Amino acid sequence: MLWIAVLAAVGIGAASVSAGTSDSFTIPGTQSQKALDLLGKEFPGASAAGATARVVFEAPDGRKLTSGADKAEVEALVADLRKASQVADVADPFTGGTVSKDGSVAYAQVTYKVAQADVTDRARADLKSVADRGDKAGLAVSMGGNAVQVKSEQSAGELIGLAVAAVALVITFGSLLAAGLPLLTAIFGIVVAVTAITLTSAFVDLSSSTSTLALMLGLAVAIDYALFIVSRYRGEIREVHEPEEAAGRALGTAGSAVVFAGLTVVIALAGLSIIGVGLLTDIGLGAAGAVAIAVLIALTLLPALLGFAGPRIMKGKLKARRMRAIEECGEGEPAGVRWARFVTRNPVKVLAVAVAALFALAIPALSLQLAMPSDSSAAPGSTQRLAYDTITKGFGAGYNGPLTVVVDGRGRGRGRRRARAAGAAPG
Repeated sequence: MLWIAVLAAVGIGAASVSAGTSDSFTIPGTQSQKALDLLGKEFPGASAAGATARVVFEAPDGRKLTSGADKAEVEALVADLRKASQVADVADPFTGGTVSKDGSVAYAQVTYKVAQADVTDRARADLKSVADRGDKAGLAVSMGGNAVQVKSEQSAGELIGLAVAAVALVITFGSLLAAGLPLLTAIFGIVVAVTAITLTSAFVDLSSSTSTLALMLGLAVAIDYALFIVSRYRGEIREVHEPEEAAGRALGTAGSAVVFAGLTVVIALAGLSIIGVGLLTDIGLGAAGAVAIAVLIALTLLPALLGFAGPRIMKGKLKARRMRAIEECGEGEPAGVRWARFVTRNPVKVLAVAVAALFALAIPALSLQLAMPSDSSAAPGSTQRLAYDTITKGFGAGYNGPLTVVVDGRGRGRGRRRARAAGAAPG
């Protein structure tokens, strides 16, 4: 009843707040963050932190965008881009110097008034409408930039993982009741944790990734911790202990392991806040809170549910014949015991096979390429990938990665000279 009251309290609180999470990513103290902060302060209209898009135009073979009807069409499309929803500014390719030397490729840089997470579906629809009109006019128009990327919705991965865990628990215990308790407590704990994070977002600016990681990690550890205790409880019931004593013995043994394991995970996740990056601090503390709730539920709510289950937790129609023989007659040995004996009898062979298997699983890491997601990693044939490849084709490799240099020459009397020196710097 106390846990139901807690859930009701945080649920009502979360439903009554209107604040949302943030998708901004800042690293205080870095040169890039200082440049963005300075741009935002001195040039608020520049939308330094706003979303951007590149609308790339490519002329048909044998034609150029610098003259004739194709140039007029590009100028008309650029004018339409300026009228699009949420657009702050559009850099004309003909006046901004973003036309390739052969005149076959050009692009318009679109800057939005809002960040990527706040770009609306209408704004993306306006952008696509301009591209469609260009295609109908005979130009090859593609779009890149973070404004084109649609924010991914919460996938069904957690639900699939929950279903897989349910099947594994049913196979392990052979009982729907025994398998259902870890799932029930895990779902309850996740609901409490996510609603508490939502409530906290009304008072603290939290990242949108906080609840996602808390959900995934909290669900995993909650099932794991409850599994320890339920398994030990069934063992104590099998030893002909009364349900209350069996629950006490289960908490006194497996419960200690749960507390130690949970405390270790909480400390590790909370340690992310030492780095000083707001995003990592949010997701670390949020996930640590979810793990702490999972531990508390395993030590309090789960024993209460075991009190309702009692000896019925041993009954199940889904048990295999060997499992029934072991539990009812004491005949045979569990598969875990037989496997452990095999491993201890053949330690070198098992070690060699395990190491070889790990090396085989690690083979894909040899071709692993680490980088931030960009249009270059978009799916082949997508508009983002086409825009990236077209710019590379027209302007050369590396042109897709521009560098913004901010020169602050206030109070030194050498601002213009410093700006010229920065612009002439090699690389």
